[in-house]
Amino acid sequence: MQKKSSFPSKGLAAIAVAMASLTFAGCSTTMPGHEASSQTSRNDVNAGVDATLSKLYQTAPASRELVARAKGVLVFPAVLEASFVLGAEYGKGALRVGGRTEGYYSTTAGSIGFQAGAQSKAIILLFMTQDALDKFRNSNGWTVGADATVALANIGANGSIDTNTAQQPIIGFINTNGGLIAGVSLQGAKISKISL
Repeated sequence: MQKKSSFPSKGLAAIAVAMASLTFAGCSTTMPGHEASSQTSRNDVNAGVDATLSKLYQTAPASRELVARAKGVLVFPAVLEASFVLGAEYGKGALRVGGRTEGYYSTTAGSIGFQAGAQSKAIILLFMTQDALDKFRNSNGWTVGADATVALANIGANGSIDTNTAQQPIIGFINTNGGLIAGVSLQGAKISKISL
């Protein structure tokens, strides 16, 4: 009797379920009586934005001044990435202008890689000029790299931010449970306005 390994089929099935979850997470249907759940979703995103910014300020104290100077701040508190050769990521966030939430957005991206697994990260984008913010807000789907370049912040040992990065029109931070990370690209990430 030949023993057959079930790992590949179980592993592929788990990845397929994760990818399907990511694909359909962005779909929303508005039906009567769902206003309460929409308000809960907005509250959850806003609470996540607050927590993400607080963590950023603790990790890189100089970021507080950049956020205060930014014309707009787009925060995705939890972007889930799942991959097994082909990968996908999805997350919801909010754009704040003058400290007030002005709209809700989703981010999606695909990748090809050789690592299996899932992880979550937070993405913070600072629009440092009015022109950069206006182009983002007036776009119908905005893609990093195609519509604008995002300069990922280089954080020093003492939490300082590289002065060259601080002068760019759009500055990005990526935060995981291990802290701020560098050397990761946001290239190809698509950001779209959503209704919550």
